[in-house]
Amino acid sequence: MSFATPTLVPVYPEIFLLVALSAILLADLFISEPRRFLTYAYTQLALVGTAAFLVLGATGEVTTLFGGMFVDDPMARTLKLVAVLAVALMLAYARVYNQQRGLFRGEFHVLILFALLGIMVMVSANHFLVLYLGLELLSLSLCALIALQRDSARATEAAMKYFVLAALASGLLLYGLSMLYGATGSLQMALVSDAIMSGASDPAILVFGLVFVVAGLAFKLGAVPFHMWVPDVYEGAPTAVTLFVSTAPKIAAFAFFMRLLVGALGPLVSDWQTMLVIVAVLSMLVGNVTAIAQTNFKRMLAYSTISHMGFLLLGILSGSVGGFAAAMFYVVAYVLMSLAAFGIMLLLSRDGFEADQLEDFKGLNKRSPWTAFMMLLVMISMAGVPVSVGFFAKLSVLSAVLDAGMTWLVVYAVLMSLVGAFYYLRVIKLMYMDEPVDDTPLQGEADHRALIGVNSLAILVLGILPQPLIDLCMVSITQSMRG
Repeated sequence: MSFATPTLVPVYPEIFLLVALSAILLADLFISEPRRFLTYAYTQLALVGTAAFLVLGATGEVTTLFGGMFVDDPMARTLKLVAVLAVALMLAYARVYNQQRGLFRGEFHVLILFALLGIMVMVSANHFLVLYLGLELLSLSLCALIALQRDSARATEAAMKYFVLAALASGLLLYGLSMLYGATGSLQMALVSDAIMSGASDPAILVFGLVFVVAGLAFKLGAVPFHMWVPDVYEGAPTAVTLFVSTAPKIAAFAFFMRLLVGALGPLVSDWQTMLVIVAVLSMLVGNVTAIAQTNFKRMLAYSTISHMGFLLLGILSGSVGGFAAAMFYVVAYVLMSLAAFGIMLLLSRDGFEADQLEDFKGLNKRSPWTAFMMLLVMISMAGVPVSVGFFAKLSVLSAVLDAGMTWLVVYAVLMSLVGAFYYLRVIKLMYMDEPVDDTPLQGEADHRALIGVNSLAILVLGILPQPLIDLCMVSITQSMRG
């Protein structure tokens, strides 16, 4: 690993994105309301340019910049590219929804880009302060996005809850990081790891700080017992914002765990592994059981997310390279599934109507067989049914846990998957076996319907041919850790 480089090529994507969003922020001041589509087009062009810099600048090597504070490696490049693609797809899904609700404004698109920049900074952070900088950029952008629908009491309440709990979690995380700094004398992750391995640090202080760090991380992931904000934010925020909250930030949370726990605190694996086991077990239990009682589709998906994050933690707590790769595969698969689920919800919504109740899916097959089939693919994938990407995602993390010798945890996770299958199959039952409550013809732009089709079919294709994505995750993790 080189701690100095004569070029800023590795950080070009972040530089380009910052310059582009600043330009969009200024240009939006001179764009009239009838031409607001230009802001959306400029935002998509900014994402295309960012993706191009990510692809063209990829070298497959591990490079650090700014005195070792920023790292560019295959894992970072892959996760950033997935995040950019997820945001681009989210904006396409949300376009009509936002136009109908007065949210198709410059601040929406700029806040999304600021949040993406925070995600990219977090993914490449190699220093506690850089990691926290990216985290706060993401958190503050999310808070503003959740509250963007100013005339909605639910959105304002959700934003307040998120702001207060996020501040509390940030305080816990900062306190934990300060304890680690006091014990090791460094804020740079590689040096923190070296200090722990040398045995020069007080183990009691390290574990004490680790508890606060794991608590802060669990909040950002939305894992039990720090999950209280997830269902309220999912339900209260506009569906377009909920779609964003449920996808790209999960990539940042995974990177957060990898950089902080695996990268900096890897020598304490036996300590944080036990903590993650508890969090994962509780997340799968609370998420799956509580989701059964929900009648609001967004709240159901919120508790579903909590259970999925429990599965994601299984790969990380295995403590092996294979487990880390399985977790990376899982988070990519989850983002793909969540994009499709909320994208279909946005497709079903129309001006003055939010398709956020389970009964809104009754008889969907009679109203639109194509849309019902797309949602069918999403639900069976989330349930982990074979021949879907969700099945291989769960299988890969369970295999890693089994290799780690925790057979009881595998059995427990499988049982929780069976419990979780109930509420996914209930949606399928409503679509195919119940009479429609609303016979209003489905509306939707051609590009939205086409993207939903590509998104949903990708879930099926990656379930049939998962190996290329699995190999990409394994190579990314292996090369990154070797560096």
